[in-house]
Amino acid sequence: MTRANAKDRLRRLELLAVQLKQDTHCTVKELAIQLGVSTRTIARDISLMREQGMQIDADRGRGGGVRLDRNWGVGRLNLAYAEAVDLLISIAVAEQMNSPMFLANLGSVRRQLVASFSPEKRRQVDRLKSRIMIGVTSSTFVQAGASAPPNRVVQTLHQAFISQTQLEIRYQREDGKRSNRLIAPHYMLLKYPIWYVVAFDHLTDGPRVFRCDRIRAANRTETSFSLLPKEVFEPSIEKNDLSL
Repeated sequence: MTRANAKDRLRRLELLAVQLKQDTHCTVKELAIQLGVSTRTIARDISLMREQGMQIDADRGRGGGVRLDRNWGVGRLNLAYAEAVDLLISIAVAEQMNSPMFLANLGSVRRQLVASFSPEKRRQVDRLKSRIMIGVTSSTFVQAGASAPPNRVVQTLHQAFISQTQLEIRYQREDGKRSNRLIAPHYMLLKYPIWYVVAFDHLTDGPRVFRCDRIRAANRTETSFSLLPKEVFEPSIEKNDLSL
C-alpha cells in the first residue's frame, strides 16, 4: 500500500468511526456511498476495526445496519488542514465578537490547533484571519430581510476567498435588480448575523461591498489576484451602503 493510499484509508477509518457513533444505524451500502468507496471496501474496513477491538453492533436481516457501540469513544479528533483552518478562523471570529458565554477555553483550543501547523501554514492562517473584519451588529431592519445563502454559493465563495481567486457571481440588489459580476473577494466582513464580501468589482472597476445572502449564483475562476490593503476598501464600507 502506498503512503497516499494508507493516508486515505486512515482518514476513511476515522470518518467511518464517527459515522458509526451516530444514533441511527447505517447500512454498508449507505456508508459506501457517503465515503465514495465500494461496499467491499467498507466491509474490509469494518472487519479491521473489529480486529482493533472496536465494538461494532450489526442488525441482521433486510434493512439492518451497523453502529459503533454507544460506550465506545471515537478517540482523538483528527482534522484535515482545511477543517482546522475553518475552525481556527471561527474561533478568531468568536473571540473578536467578545461574547462572554462559552469562550473560556477557546484560547487553549486555538493554541493547540496552531501548534499542529507548520510555520508556513501558521503564516497562511494568520493572513486569512487578517482578512476577516468584525463590524457592529446589523440593524433589525437589515436582519428582517436576510436569508441564508445557498450552500453551493457559500462553498464556492469560501474556496475563492481562501485561494484568493476571482469569482463570477449573479447578484440581486434590494430592489430585485440582478447583474452578473466578476469580483475579487479580498476581505470578509461580519455585521452579525450578516456576512459581506468586500471585493474589487470589475463591473464598476472599483471597490464594492456585497451581501453574501444576495449572491444567487457563484462560479470560481482560476484567475488569482493580489491582495489590496484594507484602506482601499474603507470608503465603500463607510458609505453604510450595506443593505443594497
